[in-house]
Amino acid sequence: MPGTTVEPAISVRDVVVTYGRRRVLDGINLDVARGETMVLIGGSGSGKSTLLRQIIALEQPQSGHVVINGVDLATVSKKNLAKIRRSIGVTFQSAALFNSMSVEENVALPLREHTRLAESTIRLMTWMKLSVVGLADFGKHNPRELSGGMKKRAAVARALSLDPEILVLDEPSAGLDPIIAAELDELILALKRAFSITVVVVTHEMASAFRIADRMAMLYNGSLIAVGRPEELRNNQHPRIRQFFDRVPDRVLDPSVIQTYFDHYLKGDFE
Repeated sequence: MPGTTVEPAISVRDVVVTYGRRRVLDGINLDVARGETMVLIGGSGSGKSTLLRQIIALEQPQSGHVVINGVDLATVSKKNLAKIRRSIGVTFQSAALFNSMSVEENVALPLREHTRLAESTIRLMTWMKLSVVGLADFGKHNPRELSGGMKKRAAVARALSLDPEILVLDEPSAGLDPIIAAELDELILALKRAFSITVVVVTHEMASAFRIADRMAMLYNGSLIAVGRPEELRNNQHPRIRQFFDRVPDRVLDPSVIQTYFDHYLKGDFE
């Protein structure tokens, strides 16, 4: 209906997270629409991974609220919190597959842990998820036998095993060559088209970010300094955003310092 407001899949309101005296997230406000791909960018230590942990309910903020599909994680019951967590598929930077299990056993694990499905149904669903990521013929393999890109795809298959409404990907392209990274980008786009899934991605790979994002959000020192479409951030003239995109270092080491070090080294001043 005209004028109807669609509730976001993820709503972060005034979230503050502190570790000791350090304020890691400083009043974060961010909405992620249903079916949207939101890419979180920013330098190391800017708060991206901490924000992910709030979204997937691994931590609770000191103040503020995280609302997933209309449910406030701060007030939800333990039973419903477990249900919310099952609605979110997560992949980690290292893929985090269990080497003691085959690929298909890794993908089937959430189904065996959280459902009462018959084993024949679990096998079928596992094969389907592996097929979606192009690994239908590798289910019997051990994760050690897979390439880096195949491990990342297997991790995506496991994240999809419970048919989540939200998919969270932490550095999905990290450590991959450009061709494999591009293939993973296309997989993310295909999953979104096929399942209308909401996707949140943390990445330092700007080519991937601009390829897959509907919107991007940049964190700096625990604050969001920009949220918008990729072209809006590309043209943003905020000094920190320009520094980040243009790869300008904070500090440039004086070559004389390096030369002094080697002079002392050659003289045997270091043991």
